Amino acid sequence: MPWSDGTRARRIVALAGICLVLMMAVPGAVLAADPSATAAAAGDPRSSGAGPGLVGDPVWAIGIVLVIAVGALIASLAYVRATAARRDEPTS
Repeated sequence: MPWSDGTRARRIVALAGICLVLMMAVPGAVLAADPSATAAAAGDPRSSGAGPGLVGDPVWAIGIVLVIAVGALIASLAYVRATAARRDEPTS
């Protein structure tokens, strides 16, 4: 088997080390936001001006979560029932 003496592993470690050194030595350009202050928006920009209320429809979201939970429960119980160990009862 070629490289059975660990040469292949040493080459892989050396290549990983070279890649790591190159990533640290040759950084790419970093673009950041302008550090100056900007004017803040009044209120919550996600709502229709009604203030910091709930965004979206929370009742619908809670309903979806409950449907998924009940579905997972039913699927789990069906799986346990289908894969339960069958014991033969001794007959007298």
